Amino acid sequence: MSDSTENIRKQMAAEINAEPDSREALEQEQGQVWDSQELQRDFHVLGFLSPLVVVQRKSDGVKGSLYFQHAPRLYYGFEED
Repeated sequence: MSDSTENIRKQMAAEINAEPDSREALEQEQGQVWDSQELQRDFHVLGFLSPLVVVQRKSDGVKGSLYFQHAPRLYYGFEED
């Protein structure tokens, strides 16, 4: 199966992880940020396609996506589907 988003996702992941931000910097730029434990607390993870993770919010069942960086592993930028 061909993934038409693979090249753009690889480019985005490379840009995000070239100079990963601190949690504080991400919070200032993106708003709410989750580490891995907080992500598991607030969301059901439905799938990963780096640098994105597809989730379902536990509080209300809303599906959406988050960006993530690898080190430190932080998730941010929730967008509803």
